Amino acid sequence: MKKKLALMLVFVLLIASLAACAPSKTEDTSSEEPLEATNGDAGYKWPVKTIELIVPASAGGDTDFNARTMAKYFEEATGVTMIVTNMTGGGGTIATSHVKESRPDGSVMFFGHTGQLLVNEVAGLADYGVEDFDIVAVPAVDKSTVFVVSADSGITSVADLAEASKSKPIVYGSELGGYTHLQGLIYGDLTGTDLNVVDVGPAAEKITNLLGGRIDLMSIAYGAVQDYVTTGDMVIIGQVSATRNELLGDIPTIVEQGYDFAMDKPYIAAYPKGTDAQLIAQIVKVMEDITSNNKSYAQELENTYKQPITFFNSEDATALLKELRDDYMNYADLLR
Repeated sequence: MKKKLALMLVFVLLIASLAACAPSKTEDTSSEEPLEATNGDAGYKWPVKTIELIVPASAGGDTDFNARTMAKYFEEATGVTMIVTNMTGGGGTIATSHVKESRPDGSVMFFGHTGQLLVNEVAGLADYGVEDFDIVAVPAVDKSTVFVVSADSGITSVADLAEASKSKPIVYGSELGGYTHLQGLIYGDLTGTDLNVVDVGPAAEKITNLLGGRIDLMSIAYGAVQDYVTTGDMVIIGQVSATRNELLGDIPTIVEQGYDFAMDKPYIAAYPKGTDAQLIAQIVKVMEDITSNNKSYAQELENTYKQPITFFNSEDATALLKELRDDYMNYADLLR
């Protein structure tokens, strides 16, 4: 009996000794060794392993596409994972307020467009704006937005549309209080077109309503309607960009047609106020390198949304957004 107890004691001590020698497992936390940059700046230690991109739009649209495409190539360049979280509702205010109130530790970033960050402030839907965030960059700009009518309307130009509105207001499909709402207000003012703005929802709903004859006009990304234009169901009356996007083919801008209307849609990457400036500078460096040098990234933008490469760093992006916000404020009373 004593021999058995002695053997058992030896066995227990042996197990304890092996356990002490075994490597310990630790949880994956932000306190672990920072990741080394893999994009050529080996001296930088990333303070986060994962960045959550809060996108104030549903999956499948142009904003979501731009966020996911940048996230994919950012991860390839750095080893830092970018996870896209679609956070809809409130015209984008749910997403922007979530990011604004997040800890400024680099783990949560906003990725949306001017409608969600600027127009909501102009419309009075949010009591905060550009100054309440650290703007990282404008990593892309939608230069593929077009104004579209039904082929059955017989309208083929901005002048035709303005003339038609003299006898009957043009029904313009929009998301009330959002970016396309403001776009319609500015368009109507600068082109002398009488518009009746109605709320029909996002891009898919606009298309359905235009094909069904319930609206006469919509503003939408070219990629969403190019098939309908090819089949002859829809007619593009003009590009919204100030200069022609050659990727869209022989489609004149509204400016070319003699009207002082141009309204691109910048996409915005922004952090909560107080985020580490060195982290922001490194992200800007990586994003700019992707947009300038990664041909696969450029090809995806071109193939999917006919979107040319555009990039604004933190300083230039902040100045651009403030300038746009001030311009939009001229229409605040009409939006509210």
